[in-house]
Amino acid sequence: MEIRTYRASSMQEAMEIIRRELGPDAAILHAREVRRTRFFGLLPGIRQIEVTASCGVNVPSRLKPAKANASFDGERTAVTQAIATEPPVPAHRAAPTDAFSSRWSREIAGKLNDLHGMLQELCQRSRLGHMAELPESLFRVFTDLIEADVPEELARELVETLRSQATGPELQDPKLLRTQLCRLLEEGIKTTGPITIEPGRRRLVALVGPTGVGKTTTIAKLAAHYRLRERRNVGLVTADTYRIAAVEQLRTYAEIIDLPMYVVATPREMRETVRRLEHLDLVFMDTAGRSPRDEIKLQELKALITEARADEVHLVLSAPAAPKTLQLIAQQFAGVGPTALILTKLDEANTLGHLLPLVRNSPLPLSYLTTGQNVPDDIEVADAARFTRLLLGWEPLRRR
Repeated sequence: MEIRTYRASSMQEAMEIIRRELGPDAAILHAREVRRTRFFGLLPGIRQIEVTASCGVNVPSRLKPAKANASFDGERTAVTQAIATEPPVPAHRAAPTDAFSSRWSREIAGKLNDLHGMLQELCQRSRLGHMAELPESLFRVFTDLIEADVPEELARELVETLRSQATGPELQDPKLLRTQLCRLLEEGIKTTGPITIEPGRRRLVALVGPTGVGKTTTIAKLAAHYRLRERRNVGLVTADTYRIAAVEQLRTYAEIIDLPMYVVATPREMRETVRRLEHLDLVFMDTAGRSPRDEIKLQELKALITEARADEVHLVLSAPAAPKTLQLIAQQFAGVGPTALILTKLDEANTLGHLLPLVRNSPLPLSYLTTGQNVPDDIEVADAARFTRLLLGWEPLRRR
C-alpha cells in the first residue's frame, strides 16, 4: 500500500495531481489547509491544501477546517516586536558610508512595509472565520463540487449553507443530501421557458454575442424547430455582413428549411426589412460577433436592434470559455439590452461547474442550451433542475 501526501494551491489542483499520479480510483485519506511560514516563522506564508491519498485503500475521507490561523495572537505579537526592534549591528562591522546607510534605510523601510502588508492580510484572514470539521456526507458534497469545477470559494459557501439548512436525517443520508444540494442550486438559477408566439402578432428575436459562440447555428436550430415542428411562419434576417461565410451558412439553412431570408447592413435597411416581414409569426435576427471591448461596434449593434424593435434579445455565450471571460462579456453586452442568456457548446466543455457563478450572479435568465452541432436536435429549453444536474455531472448532455 502506497500513501502519498500532496500540497497544492487549491483542492482542484490537488485532486488533479492525485488523479494523474495515482489514478482515478485513488482514495483521499486526509485533507487540511496549511501555510508555509516566512520570516523565520513569524508570518504565515502562502495558503495551501495538503491532501494525503492512496491507491491501495478505500476509506472515508475528511476535510480539515480551513484554519484562519490558530496562533494568530501570538504571531501578531511576534511580528509587532520584529517590526519595532531593529537587530543590533555587530561590533566588528565597519561603520557604513552615507550612501550605504541610505540604501540600508530604504531596504529596511521596504521590508517594514512588506511586513505591515502581511500583517494586515493576516488580520483580514482572521476575520473570515473558518470551516469547522465537515461530516463525511458534506465532505463528499464538497469534493463533488470541486470535481465539477465549481470555484472553491463558492463550493465552501454552498456547503456551509447546506449544513445550516439540512436536517439530521439529511446529513446522514447521501441521497437526501444530494437532493437538498440540487434544490439549493436550482433556487439560484433563473429560466425563461421557450419563445412564445402570440396569435396575430409577429415576434422578433435577436441573438447577440462575441464571435465564434455559435449564434448562426443556434438560429438555424431555433428556426428549424419552429418551422418544422411547431408549423409556424418563420423568417430570417442577418446583419452579419462582416463574414461572407456567415451569410452563406444562414442562406443554406434558409433554403433547406424553406424560409425567407434578408441581409441588411444599415439601420434604415433593417427598418424596411422588418416591415416586409410583419405578416410572419416569428423572425430571427442574426448579428455580427462583437468584441466586448469595442464600444463603437457595440453601439452600432444597439442601433440595429433598436431599429428592428426586437421583442427579445438573447446574449449567446460559449460554455468552454473561462469564467472571467464570461463575466466580462456579460457586463460589456449589458448596454445592448439583452433579455435572456443562451449557453452554447456544452458538449465541448470538460466540466460545467465554472458556469455556476455566471448563472447565479447574472440578472439574465437562461433561455436555451445547445449540446452539439445537429440541427435542429441539439438544442433544448433551459430547465433549472436539469441544468443543475448537468453542472454537477450527474446527467448526460444528450437525452435518449
